[in-house]
Amino acid sequence: MHQQWRKSITTLVFVLSSALAGGALAQAPKSPLVLKPDAPDSYTVVPGDTLWSIAQRFTDSPWRWPELWNLNKEQIKNPHRIYPGNVIVLDRARGRLALADTVKLSPHVRAESTARAVIPSIPPSVIEPFLVRPLVIEPDGFDHAPTIVATEDSRVVLEAGNRAFVRGMGEAKEGAAWFVYRRGPALIDPGTNSTIGYEAIYLGTARVVRAGEPAVIQLTSVTQEIQLGDKLVAAGKPEVPTYAPHAPSSPVQGRVISVYGGGTKLGEAATGAVISINQGKAQGLEVGHVVALYRPGGLVAERGSTPGTLTLPNDRYGLAFVFRVFDRVSYALVMNVSKPVNTLDLVQNP
Repeated sequence: MHQQWRKSITTLVFVLSSALAGGALAQAPKSPLVLKPDAPDSYTVVPGDTLWSIAQRFTDSPWRWPELWNLNKEQIKNPHRIYPGNVIVLDRARGRLALADTVKLSPHVRAESTARAVIPSIPPSVIEPFLVRPLVIEPDGFDHAPTIVATEDSRVVLEAGNRAFVRGMGEAKEGAAWFVYRRGPALIDPGTNSTIGYEAIYLGTARVVRAGEPAVIQLTSVTQEIQLGDKLVAAGKPEVPTYAPHAPSSPVQGRVISVYGGGTKLGEAATGAVISINQGKAQGLEVGHVVALYRPGGLVAERGSTPGTLTLPNDRYGLAFVFRVFDRVSYALVMNVSKPVNTLDLVQNP
């Protein structure tokens, strides 16, 4: 039973699409890559930089990173390992970036672990909560998940420190960490009006005190009330995306189906927000894809000799970086926007 629910629920493992390894690299736009007039001849990488922020120092088209670094399709999923202290130089004649051959990192930087020191694609602190926990549950995803079937002292509501009994944990090991969830609102595809999954409501964490059937768990943290019938998912480890930003190789025609917050400063409205999109692996989206955000053009009354209605063009107002992909839903970090992101806004190729 434990294996059954693991197959049906969208797993915690950060989904990396295999399409890139076997597919063709997105063709470069016909227009040449334009460098900023004030792009520096060289730049020394510092802690806090990202692949996106580095590219944006040199061009207003950071999703064209592969062209900027002359990367092939294999290098995109494992781009240049760039660390604080590296010097990036600009070849203006070719419009390309490269690491300076003469740069030597200090012993302190060399001693740091690669996982911690390497420059990420986008800010990890913003997206880590969305990497370690399942966000999308397929329609039958919780049907066979481990379930709280009884509580210690017959408690109705569980708090941190309380114990509970769980069926369906299989061969769970004592001391193993688990997340507690409840099925949330349905995610509706605006195009088909069909349910493509459910949001997972995160309730807290637990550890296995005693394996068996039922197993005994103890809650280690609680964010909302936990009750009988709530579900458990094995805890995972966040994997921050290292894919270089790149444009999708096939047409993207999607919609924003939910927004998870973000800033409201003028000119930066919703920058840093996380959005969900009704496109996923099934439609060819993969980690590292950059998509453009559009406000649908409205209808206005047209005056003149032939009165009628006029459909205004869609208004492009920002970009988002896809960092987690499920079958029919993806999550993206809003990178640059000039207005707030709304549900049902259009998601297309940059």
